[in-house]
Parts: sequence; structure tokens; C-alpha cells
Amino acid sequence: MKRYLFLLFAALLGSMLWAQEPVERPQRTPEEEARAQTMRLTRELGIRDSVRIDTIYKMHLKYARFRQKGLSRAENMERMNAIYAELKHLLTPEEFEQFMNHPAELPRRPRGANVLAPERQVPPKEPQSTNRQ
Repeated sequence: MKRYLFLLFAALLGSMLWAQEPVERPQRTPEEEARAQTMRLTRELGIRDSVRIDTIYKMHLKYARFRQKGLSRAENMERMNAIYAELKHLLTPEEFEQFMNHPAELPRRPRGANVLAPERQVPPKEPQSTNRQ
């Protein structure tokens, strides 16, 4: 009897999960994406010069349009390297160093798989006494 109740429960749970619609995020336009990236960068680095902000926006817009073409992994890596090369020329050395070392710029990884995070210091386990009497 318990087996049948378990199978019924598993079937109901499975059908509920299967019936849910996948959640799709709305796609941002290249302009929206470039604006958001530029705002985040200028806020994090404290850039106030409107000419530099406009130049950074145009750079982000160019690469946002390029990204929408459906790139392969190698092409995406080339795009990212080109962005870093342009930012190295647009930012001061201090700003570029701050940009490269900012934690938000690290690649996103599934939880528990962040290989770029500094290793945590795990306290050594105390040996258990084996005094048997």
C-alpha cells in the first residue's frame, strides 16, 4: 500500500513540475545593454567626465551589437579580449586595475564551482582521542 501511495505522490509531483512553463527573460536591446554596462562601470570607477562616459558607451554599444549575432565561444572570447584592450586605452591605469580586480567582473559559475575565488582556510580537524578502556 505504501508503495502505491509513493508512486502516486511521485507521479503527481512529476506532473506538476513538468506542467510549469519555463521562465524566459526579456531580451535587452543593444542600447539598453550598453547603457547598463556603462552606468555600472562609471558608478564603480567614479568616472564623471561626460566625454569619457560617451566614449565608453559607444564602445559598449559596438560590442553589444556584435554580441547579438550569435557568437561561438571562441568569437565571444575574442570579443571580450577586444573590450579589455579598448578599456585599457580608455581608462587610467588605476581605473583599469580596479576594473580588472572587481569581484563583479569575475565569470559567473554555478554555486560551489567558483574556481577563481580565493581558497577558504579550513581549520584542521583535531585528532580524536582513541583512549579505549
